[in-house]
Amino acid sequence: MKHAHEHAAAVDPAIKDANLKRLRRIEGQIRGIHKMVEENRYCPDIITQIASAQQALRGVARQLLRNHLKHCATTAIKKGPKEADATYDELLELVYRHLR
Repeated sequence: MKHAHEHAAAVDPAIKDANLKRLRRIEGQIRGIHKMVEENRYCPDIITQIASAQQALRGVARQLLRNHLKHCATTAIKKGPKEADATYDELLELVYRHLR
């Protein structure tokens, strides 16, 4: 992926740890879904678990987007018009992708 700007700031360690914890939990959910499929479990139950995992991933994405807006994008926008335009384009693409 082409970046509009350099990665301006690291993620707050507490936020990073929380995201990693969420991702480990999601990994467990995915393994559980895999097992459910292997065991020919009831389809609506599997679909419910898939929806839960998707929602959890969206939560991680929202947190990452918030951090990106707060730190990286803000820093890039302050650098000047060229960086601001590229950052706005990048943010719009992220929002469009996230809304799908």
